[in-house]
Amino acid sequence: MKHRKTGRKLSRVKRQREALMKTLLGSLIMSEKIITTEAKAKEAKLLIDKIINKAKKSKADSKLKVSTVRGLKNKIPSGAVDKLRGDFLNKFNKRKSGYTRVVKLPPRKSDSAKIAVIEFV
Repeated sequence: MKHRKTGRKLSRVKRQREALMKTLLGSLIMSEKIITTEAKAKEAKLLIDKIINKAKKSKADSKLKVSTVRGLKNKIPSGAVDKLRGDFLNKFNKRKSGYTRVVKLPPRKSDSAKIAVIEFV
């Protein structure tokens, strides 16, 4: 039964799924807009909101900085963490959530996969 189990499996085992999300979230932070499948975009949207909220809290509280940076490096690449620690969070000061949007695109020609663009608001 699937009671209280959240998230998508994306046809991968756990380690592959974690690696996929780490690179996907890193690419999203670095380029601020990516084109991917709809399921991956929806999953990334859930995770990126948590990451940005955690980064915003650590920026406000100096005691949490080191532990939060270590935690973020497990979830996203180091270059993306450096960008988050910079001026990137200033455009989300007024928001509490909803940092990204997912826009659906026509299906891919080759395999008819549902495609979407995920970008920061």
